[in-house]
Amino acid sequence: MNCFVLDLSYLADVREIDALMPAHRAFLAPHYADGTFLLSGRKEPRTGGLILARGARDRIEAIVAQDPFTVAGVAAYTVTEFVPTTAGDELAFLTV
Repeated sequence: MNCFVLDLSYLADVREIDALMPAHRAFLAPHYADGTFLLSGRKEPRTGGLILARGARDRIEAIVAQDPFTVAGVAAYTVTEFVPTTAGDELAFLTV
């Protein structure tokens, strides 16, 4: 199972982003619960966010297409796939 960096870039004013933040967080929750999403947070300066995810690429792309930010057209994802070969003890379960 490969890993992905999901790089979210805002396309709208942060006020529009903030209005959708509760829906975005609700969108994240089930993907954390099923183990697809591992870590996420906003960029500094606040121009978007990052998510570390794992799974099959087609599933990851389908998931990000359902993000309320994507649906509303206020943000866009760049999906970068990578094969983790080295990790600290906390993330060793991700390596091949």
